[in-house]
Amino acid sequence: MAIVSLLDVSLSFGGAPLLDRVNLQLDRGERVCLVGRNGAGKSTLMKIIAGELSPDKGQVFRTPGAVIATLRQEVPVDLTGTVLSVIEGEGGSYEQHNDWERHDRVERLVEKMGLPAAMEFSALSAGQKRRVLLARGLVEEPQLLLLDEPTNHLDLESIQWLEEFLLEWGGALLFVTHDRAFLRKISTRIVEVDRGQLVGWQCDYNTFLARKEAVLAAEEVERAQFDKKLAQEEVWIRRGVKAQRSRANNRIHALEKMRAERTARRDRAGTAKMTAQEADRSGFKVISCEAAGFRYDDRWIVRDLTTRIERGDKIGIVGPNGAGKTTLLRLLLGQIAPQAGKVEQGTRLEIVYFDQLRAQLDETMRVQDAVADGNATVTINGRTRHVISYLEDFLFDPTRARTPIKALSGGERNRLLLARLFTKPANVLVLDEPTNDLDAETLELLEDLLVEFGGTVLLVSHDRAFLNEVCTSLLVYEGEGTFNDYIGGYDDWQRERAVRAAEAAAALERAKRALKEPGAFVGEKKKRKLSNKERAELEVLPKTIESLEAEQVKLSETLADPAFFRKGGADVARSTARLHEIETELPVAYARWSELEG
Repeated sequence: MAIVSLLDVSLSFGGAPLLDRVNLQLDRGERVCLVGRNGAGKSTLMKIIAGELSPDKGQVFRTPGAVIATLRQEVPVDLTGTVLSVIEGEGGSYEQHNDWERHDRVERLVEKMGLPAAMEFSALSAGQKRRVLLARGLVEEPQLLLLDEPTNHLDLESIQWLEEFLLEWGGALLFVTHDRAFLRKISTRIVEVDRGQLVGWQCDYNTFLARKEAVLAAEEVERAQFDKKLAQEEVWIRRGVKAQRSRANNRIHALEKMRAERTARRDRAGTAKMTAQEADRSGFKVISCEAAGFRYDDRWIVRDLTTRIERGDKIGIVGPNGAGKTTLLRLLLGQIAPQAGKVEQGTRLEIVYFDQLRAQLDETMRVQDAVADGNATVTINGRTRHVISYLEDFLFDPTRARTPIKALSGGERNRLLLARLFTKPANVLVLDEPTNDLDAETLELLEDLLVEFGGTVLLVSHDRAFLNEVCTSLLVYEGEGTFNDYIGGYDDWQRERAVRAAEAAAALERAKRALKEPGAFVGEKKKRKLSNKERAELEVLPKTIESLEAEQVKLSETLADPAFFRKGGADVARSTARLHEIETELPVAYARWSELEG
């Protein structure tokens, strides 16, 4: 049964229609992904479905009583109060309306999403804030949930949690995303917004890409044949009409119809053409670290890092928000000095930095001035080009190139910053979250550029598909300031992590049995002789394990008590963080016990 239906809906903001007599039906249980170029009209379509915009023409039908909730990509800056009050939303608490069923739903959602009910919303991480806003929408029990770039600024753990939650929730979804791994896992249907039209694709994303390419190729052939026929008819009419009057009139009418069709044709927007300007080659060694560390106060952000980055490496840096990835970048680049160990940069480094916060853009400048520093031309790989022509490679038409930066969308800002950076010669590209707001086609072009780039790439990203395509190895945050090396991309890391987890679980089980049955494994292999230091370590390990387990139980009980959350966000955050640390430390302690026990 349809929740929302659009019939011949059109909408224009003065130029070519964003939506031109489109039809769409969203049924219960569907998970539909909207795809299309930046600016194609995806967000506009979602606003029409939500009732926030009215179409110029056509009709929108909604099931009577249907609740539609929207999760936007921007977190409201003026949202204040506790997590509980934000989820309950405007209109006051449940006591004011005696809506006990609604209050029960709020409490269930808080528990299911692992949210600290009494914590101040403003003190939460970006990922936690998105969870709270999702809960705020779900508490109304919507039949349809609209998600606009739901994974933007979320770390991998939060993205994976969101995927599992939405699959389990089971309601109808309409979502826009640049995250291709998220799209592949969540969507049951793809709807493309292309030149004012909606095209439905009942297939997975990979099949969609193949079929779309075939459709575009067929369209190109058909248009070429049409244009050839039109040109022939134009030659005929210019030579003068010599055929019978009725036959000539029919041909003239057909020509007029062809002219009108050609005038109304909407050509597909061009493809971005990204080219990095490469500097002279750097030395073979780009960056080396030996037991390097950096801390703020008593907290280690980076600890005991030993790694070597060589020319041509494509290094992905992965970790949760707040783990210190940007600090690690600054340490590697020599922008901050290590407080332990040493970090050395190689020779002849020409570094270009893509800033996560987009701080390199002056909002008051015009687009063309931001790229060329006010000049009329730019020089790319020895070739001088007019700045307007160069910007067209990044899909800025001449009018858009003359607009102020403050008028740009998120995707346009990203493309502008890339255009600016690629005017500078570089042999080391540093990209901090470059994929946010870019459409899939631009993302794939950026991937190709980075893969073909002859220099070194340091990349911070939560985009799993992007990490897979670009990276030769990863530096992964694994707690307490520790970043470890993994060869390959995201999927390679996941496979290796699964193997390590299985080995750790087996070691944990052996250690537990050894604790219960001392000496049970002595006969399995010859026990090596321990050093004095190892014997001392073995003596204290059982007490350490016992202490950690006791602390784990105590913290779990504390965090299960609703009254604890009323003490304030700092206590809750510290206790939660310590519990996560213990969950990491215990398997290590058990594995070490098993190793020393032999």
